[in-house]
Amino acid sequence: MECSVCHSKLVSSTTRGISRAYDRHRSKVSSEHRALNILLVVGDCILVGLQPILVYMSKVDGRFMFSPISVNFLTELAKVLFAIVMLLIQSRNQKVGEKPLLSISTFVQAARNNVLLAVPALLYAINNYLKFIMQLYFNPATVKMLSNLKVLVIAVLLKIIMRRRFSVLQWEALALLLIGISVNQMRSLPEGTTAMGLPVTMGAYIYTAIFVTVPSMASVYNEYALKSQYDTSIYLQNLFLYGYGAIFNFLGILGTAIVKGPSSFDILQGHSKATMLLIFNNAAQGILSSFFFKYADTILKKYSSTVATIFTGIASAALFGHKLTMNFILGISIVFISMHQFFSPLSKVKDEQQNGVMELTDAQDNNHRSKDASSFINMTAGANEEL
Repeated sequence: MECSVCHSKLVSSTTRGISRAYDRHRSKVSSEHRALNILLVVGDCILVGLQPILVYMSKVDGRFMFSPISVNFLTELAKVLFAIVMLLIQSRNQKVGEKPLLSISTFVQAARNNVLLAVPALLYAINNYLKFIMQLYFNPATVKMLSNLKVLVIAVLLKIIMRRRFSVLQWEALALLLIGISVNQMRSLPEGTTAMGLPVTMGAYIYTAIFVTVPSMASVYNEYALKSQYDTSIYLQNLFLYGYGAIFNFLGILGTAIVKGPSSFDILQGHSKATMLLIFNNAAQGILSSFFFKYADTILKKYSSTVATIFTGIASAALFGHKLTMNFILGISIVFISMHQFFSPLSKVKDEQQNGVMELTDAQDNNHRSKDASSFINMTAGANEEL
């Protein structure tokens, strides 16, 4: 394409080229950005690792005495309150001349621009309910291992929707992740139990498929929605996201009250100290996830959740007497090998080499458009040869 000002001719950009530019940007992150990623991963490991343990502690005789939807509703209210407090703090620290965050015009314009956040909010509302259902079929450590399947689904969605590219070694690392999960899952289901009229294995597999697909779609869509309005304050975006989530969960409570009667409308019924801790943990985990999606990466978020698996397994063994079987130890080992391979510099270097060859091929395809493109191809070829 030709510049309308200086009439310089350039190779036109494509979706694949934009994806490569994102990869090059990620390879040149600053030390401050790396430190932020480390803090996000450490915090996520602690919160995600505690979540299934708190869910297990909140069960009485193998079932929940409270409505899981009420926990999700209270969690969203806690996150809305946090977003409002942070918005007030951020507005006080604004510099002179900046557009006020708390003005009606700013709020209305941001609400229109971030209406897409309603989609991941709905998907998260469904997923939060599924977390409780999964606890009825698996122990906490196995729930965390099954949730690692989201990494593969997210990678496929990023490949299809956002044109994100992965090297061969990284795809092999994801395959190792599946193997590790399968090894841990062997003989984890109780036999002879039924649920919803289906054999427990069939019911568990159905819930697992939904449990993996729904949050994966929510994560990818949430990252897209947050980053597409990058200039908007993250606390303002969180206010919309959590507000939508509170509305959807409140509708779920109304539906439950209609089906089961007005007595089920009491959102505090059956709650204990464990559920209060669970609400606080879920709220902190959701807030931290928003920083992952806007300032880091969805794949990094899901892999950091994988690290929490070993913490969950050891803690559940110490608190509830669950045995750490050989399958669990082997599965964890394979998962950590997968993580090392996925983030290994070797896989990234190979990916960069492949990118150079692909860029050279694309430039050659557009050679007839400009002589300037031809010289760029020769320069790229020389750089690749020295690399």
